[in-house]
Amino acid sequence: MIDIHCHILPGIDDGAQTYGDSLNMAAAAASQGIKKIIATPHHRNGSYHNIKSDIIAHTTELNQRLRDENIPVEVLPGQETRINGDMVQDLEQGELLPLNETTKYVFVEFPPGHIPRYASQLLFDLQVAGYVPVIVHPERNREIAENPSVIYEFIQKGVLSQITAASICGKFGKNIQKLSHQLIEANLSHFLASDAHNTSSRGFCLAEAYEELQKQHGRETGFLFMENCELLINGRTVNREEAQRIKKKKFLGIF
Repeated sequence: MIDIHCHILPGIDDGAQTYGDSLNMAAAAASQGIKKIIATPHHRNGSYHNIKSDIIAHTTELNQRLRDENIPVEVLPGQETRINGDMVQDLEQGELLPLNETTKYVFVEFPPGHIPRYASQLLFDLQVAGYVPVIVHPERNREIAENPSVIYEFIQKGVLSQITAASICGKFGKNIQKLSHQLIEANLSHFLASDAHNTSSRGFCLAEAYEELQKQHGRETGFLFMENCELLINGRTVNREEAQRIKKKKFLGIF
């Protein structure tokens, strides 16, 4: 398996705090069958600022330590950037880091409670500049839960999205679990990833999530999501089905 969203780099955000933590996380990932991990530290979310060059340096150091410890996991550089109006400029100036450095895919994180009014324009501008925005954990955004047509409009216009494994497994509650499955059923999400921060409260559970995904949506969907992660890290076009609207009435009382 490939995990495209993980906070495994030490001491730079709210994920692993030491190299020991990072190695423990990698060992836990390996035990689940995860072979490659994209390290995606938070950037410009109000608490953390992690630019491209620093992330690449940390990734290089961690990979050396993984080899030294014979842990069979490779870490690739990435970044989880909170949406902001400077993203295109920051990509051009080398501050922002596409997933696996050389691909066209860029993670975009929304604030948990809302979606900024400029989001649609910013997502369009990223695409005009040659990038493919990937919205992370849309199932955990309050505005999307209350008005799912928002994510439908983004996906219709070429944006992708990534569901968190723990959401599928019900670790964020039944409402978020239900929304996650509805997003997948409506072809409004394209990837599963751990968003792991540690080996305890925010672990991987990616194998469990894929099992749940296949149970609820069929083996073909599970294989498609797995293949999409490989296509992403190789910079190729991912699989996507025609997006469908989710009726708002299904979400009454979700929060």
